[in-house]
Amino acid sequence: MNLGGYANHVGHIDLTAGKVEYKPIPENWARKYIGGRGLGVRYCYEAGPKVDPLGPANVLCFMNGPLTGSEANMSGRMAIVTKSPLTGTVTDSHHGGWSAARLRWSGFDGLVVTGKAAKPVYAYVHDGVIEIKDASEVWGKGVHDTVKHFKGLYGEKDLTVIAIGQAGEHLVRFACWVNENDRASGRGGTGCVGGSKNLKAIVIKAEKKMVKAADRDGWKEAHNVALKNIMAEQNITSPRKGGLSVYGTNVLMNITNSIGALPAKNSTLTAFGPDAEKISGEFVNDNILVNNPTCHACPVACKKEVEVKEGPWKGLRMESVEYEPAWSVGANCGNNDINTVAKMIDLCNDYGMDAIEVGHPISIWMEASERGFTGKDGKLAWGDIMGMTGAAKAIAFREGLGAVMADGAEPTARHFGHPELAMTVKGQGIPAYDPRGLKGMGIAYATSNRGACHLRAYTPAAELGVMPFGSLKLDPLAWKGKGEVTKIFQDVHAFSDSMDLCKFSAFAMGADEYAAQYAAIVGVPFTAQDVLNTGERIYNLERKYNNEAGFGAGSDTLPKRFTAEPSTMKGSEGQVCELDAMLDEYYKARGWKDGVAPKEKLDALGVI
Repeated sequence: MNLGGYANHVGHIDLTAGKVEYKPIPENWARKYIGGRGLGVRYCYEAGPKVDPLGPANVLCFMNGPLTGSEANMSGRMAIVTKSPLTGTVTDSHHGGWSAARLRWSGFDGLVVTGKAAKPVYAYVHDGVIEIKDASEVWGKGVHDTVKHFKGLYGEKDLTVIAIGQAGEHLVRFACWVNENDRASGRGGTGCVGGSKNLKAIVIKAEKKMVKAADRDGWKEAHNVALKNIMAEQNITSPRKGGLSVYGTNVLMNITNSIGALPAKNSTLTAFGPDAEKISGEFVNDNILVNNPTCHACPVACKKEVEVKEGPWKGLRMESVEYEPAWSVGANCGNNDINTVAKMIDLCNDYGMDAIEVGHPISIWMEASERGFTGKDGKLAWGDIMGMTGAAKAIAFREGLGAVMADGAEPTARHFGHPELAMTVKGQGIPAYDPRGLKGMGIAYATSNRGACHLRAYTPAAELGVMPFGSLKLDPLAWKGKGEVTKIFQDVHAFSDSMDLCKFSAFAMGADEYAAQYAAIVGVPFTAQDVLNTGERIYNLERKYNNEAGFGAGSDTLPKRFTAEPSTMKGSEGQVCELDAMLDEYYKARGWKDGVAPKEKLDALGVI
């Protein structure tokens, strides 16, 4: 392949046969789908959209992008791509840390896993080769003990461990892969797919071998511009000055609460009142913060390591109390205890399950309890900290009611006889933004190809005014124009996820900066319009996959709570989400017919 940046070396692991093949990346795939998310979806499409997510034919991809392992800022991301056992859609979920860089330094652009091992195994990746080894000794262990085991076996230096915990082993449908103890590819149940394959871990050993740009002069300029934007004091990425750097992602808790866009108590409310402050980034910073770790090539350091100083979890040290998980097991569950928020997130990291999703079946149980729907299942009160931690364990090990909750929010709501209690899109629970107070999130949730998601199109960047240098500010309560903006955001993010740059890079740069960095690394001309075209191609490939998997007309929906139950809270009082109007606008911008990508659109984009 005549492109810079890539190792042009992908490990294809057949766990059924116990064999590994090494193959180059088809150059037309690399040019069309870049890497990371896009290339992973292309490999998944090859396996067929109708595969059983938990069957051996499903593909599980660990993918890098062409900037991975280079000095590109915020490039320490890996995409895990597969068909989701939670949603039935194609899904990709990304984690930070050092695993992506080390996978590239070990000589790989990615790993493509198929089949099912006869017994628990792990993949040991080093020096351009992959060894499939027995994992019986760590099967049944949590992520933290699994990481500790492999550090003892291979030494801590230059080592990365990506592992599943007991949740993945017990096929919790929102189980995830966790990298280096605390960095989760959280959404979509990627760890459940790992468990179905008897794959416990990916262990990578690699010394630093920084990837060089094909165009060194072009790279120097592109890199300097990107870094200047990240460092700019007016951007929230500014190291030790911007809100994202100082308070982490949880800087958003007080902001969304103040405008009536923070879903509370299973979205029955759109704010958590004064209790939001008690689980906010500012509160964390002032009371339990102990360290600011970061990822490969990232000056922002948004991760916040904390230590619990009192209460039943005293002495717990973990990373990190991020916004969406803090909301899920905090405001969403009526819990204002920051120590229990930290404990719940740590349990999710150790068991290996999505800390955003876990709050959904728990909060459904809480609302069902309050409304008298639970019967023999017993009750769980809002903010019951011991009940919540007990529920987390029951889910991870599929014990009692936990066996139902382990299948997700929708099965839990149906179990209680009230499916309307599930705040989901395509089976996946919403994250921490109420679309009655942030209208862009409504259309973004509904049209997300991986189920409810804030990261397909992060419209709050414009609605809350945190775009680079304040370049775009939209009224959060206005719906007009949000369909068109969402389409553009989805396309740009599909490209950045494929490079694979941290989503927070979009707070400091846009299509021009992405194009310049990609062009210099790979050594081909590339423009901002190429960024948009490529992102649109990737988004349409995902939609084609989903359409063939059974998601047709009418699949882009929201829970009626958001479209028919007006907000009662300050900032968004009286508001509902005007989804139908935004969908019309969005489909027109996309050139889709009621959520289906037509052949003429796919052909025009060169999809497949």
